Order: sequence, then C-alpha cells, then structure tokens
Amino acid sequence: MFVQCTSYQGTSQLQNGDLLFVTAKETGLSGAINNVTQKQKAASFDHIGILEKDGNKMYVLHAAPKGGSQKQNLKSFINDQKKDQQNIVVYRLKPEYQNSIPAAITKANSMLGKPYNFNYILDESSYYCSDFVERAFRDNHIFKLEPMTFIDPKTKKVNTFWEEFYSKKNLKVPEGELGCNPNGLAGSEKLKRVGDL
Repeated sequence: MFVQCTSYQGTSQLQNGDLLFVTAKETGLSGAINNVTQKQKAASFDHIGILEKDGNKMYVLHAAPKGGSQKQNLKSFINDQKKDQQNIVVYRLKPEYQNSIPAAITKANSMLGKPYNFNYILDESSYYCSDFVERAFRDNHIFKLEPMTFIDPKTKKVNTFWEEFYSKKNLKVPEGELGCNPNGLAGSEKLKRVGDL
C-alpha cells in the first residue's frame, strides 16, 4: 500500500484506469499550456493518459502529437517521458467513481487511430490529450468541460505564444470556448493523487 504524495518505484501498484499525468516543461508548447492553465503550485502538467491493464500487460491510452490517439506499451511511455526529463504522477479515481473505468477503457480503445488535434479546439475527428481522457469518461461525468483561457495571468493579455500559435493557423484564439487541459483534470475532486512513478 502506498501513501498519498509518496514516491514509489516500479509499476506493480498501478491499477486499471489510473490516470498518468506528465509534468510540464518550462518552455515551448508545454510551458505555454502550463502558463495559462496551472491551477495549483503542487501540480503542473502538460500531458495525460489512461492506464489499461490487460492480464499482466500494461498500456497507456493517450493522444500525443507524435502518433495521435494510440495504445502505447507502459514501459515505452515511461521511457519517452524520462527522455524529455518529465516525471509521471499517478492519480486514481476515488472508490465511488471506480465503476466508470471499464466503460472509459472501452471508449478510449474505440477512439484509437484518430489524429492529434493541434488546434486544441474540440472536434469529432481528432483529439488532444485531455480531450481524449475527458471523452473516455464523459458518459459517467467524471470531468467537465470549462471555458478555456489563453490569458497570461501576469500580463492579463493573451499569452504571446498562443497569439502567434493561432495567427499562424489563421484562427482566432478560442478564448472562452469549451475545452479541458491536464491541470484542470488533475484538479477534479473525483481523483486522488497516489504517487510519482
């Protein structure tokens, strides 16, 4: 048994449906996501996946810029994050919400193969990481979509990274449109943080 916020080695204590949050980098897209979404000092994430245990095999169901919506071997997923010097923090649904996991895993598997959503504007043909996870659990209302913000809390203006990001795509910044992000999902009261991987 492991205690909240302790570090634990190995993957033997992982459970089906655990949520693997990847810590944010300071710069680039990762830093820009975190700049406008960070909710709490303790957590600062830019990616999320769902753990699927299949017998003694473990996979991560997630949507990533490289490969789109995919089912990746857990070991390979961990190695990718370590290569980028990013850590993985494990969150678990509280006991009263655990019954939503089988349907969410089935839904996540049905979304595999779709491309990555590089616009971060919800659509039905591509997904970004937190969008993928929110949709997997949507029928059970585990997470909720909220108005997105791209405002830098320090300047009170649209973060320059996002201004340039959307102008290159000839899109307006989707300020206030519904969406989700890893920091918002980590803040759900239906989850508990169980440790670092």
